[in-house]
Amino acid sequence: MAKSSTDKNPEPVKLAEAVFAGDRRALAQALTLVESSRKDHRVLAAELIEHLAPFAGTSIRIGISGVPGVGKSTFIEAFGIHLLGLGHRVAVLSVDPTSVLSGGSILGDKTRMPGLAREQAAFIRPSPAGGTLGGVGRHTRESIVVCEAGGFDVVIVETVGVGQSEMAVAHMTDMFVLLLLPDAGDELQGIKRGIVEVADLLLVNKADGELESHAQRTAAEYANALRLIRPRSRHWTVPVNTCSALTGSGVPEVWSLVENYRASLADSGELSARRAEQARAWLWEEISANFIDALKADAGVNKRLPEIEQRVIEGTLTPAAAAGRLVEIFVGRADDR
Repeated sequence: MAKSSTDKNPEPVKLAEAVFAGDRRALAQALTLVESSRKDHRVLAAELIEHLAPFAGTSIRIGISGVPGVGKSTFIEAFGIHLLGLGHRVAVLSVDPTSVLSGGSILGDKTRMPGLAREQAAFIRPSPAGGTLGGVGRHTRESIVVCEAGGFDVVIVETVGVGQSEMAVAHMTDMFVLLLLPDAGDELQGIKRGIVEVADLLLVNKADGELESHAQRTAAEYANALRLIRPRSRHWTVPVNTCSALTGSGVPEVWSLVENYRASLADSGELSARRAEQARAWLWEEISANFIDALKADAGVNKRLPEIEQRVIEGTLTPAAAAGRLVEIFVGRADDR
């Protein structure tokens, strides 16, 4: 048995083997490693992903978003338990709001999805949003690879539902699902047209009790509105369905739509093309992130940074000019005045 669950800095090969073997503690440790920003951890994480990547890519990756209060976690739990009943293994990467004091996740898997968290065929990973764009961690893509290599054939990425997180998740998953509230307009829900445009499925949640008729009306309104929006894919007509995560009504139909969507895009070649484009985008995101890390660690930049920052604060140097100056110092083209 590999010592992956106890070593502080395990060998990537041994950790990969333990992930393949279904060691849940090794899976958690691998995710912690790829989420780390420590330089030595980044080196180990890169090697780990090299070992895992050839065995990933076989899952269906589903992004789920919606404004706070729409019932994302309740829906994911109901949806996940349904999938487990069909024999699937489900991993949930849930990007939580971040504590201002500790920097950790405010919510946790056992608090938000207690039923799903108890299942052996499910794995839930709450990650603090931190200061990353829209609340989606920089290494979420790597976390997806780890979960897929660990044998999970459905990977769900849940966002905090604010800022640009929806757009980020839409561009790292196969299918983007947007949850809506009954009888709430765009202004109230805080949903921009651009977010609706990248959705592959719209779900009006909480379609139960006295809200059921309201949910049906909202679904009809969005279905009409979608006729005015250019579809994301010419091989898929975006459905607008209702469901109740609380009662389970409409949840099985969601999986049927996911299967139909995957088949349609796979047959047309669009799914593989979309993943290829996502890999290219991942490359450039990593280039940008690594460049910024190297820039911040550069001795020449750190020597001049306080002075340049002060000039920006005083208004004697524009941020754009300051950024250009720092980049020139970093690449060694600037004089040392």
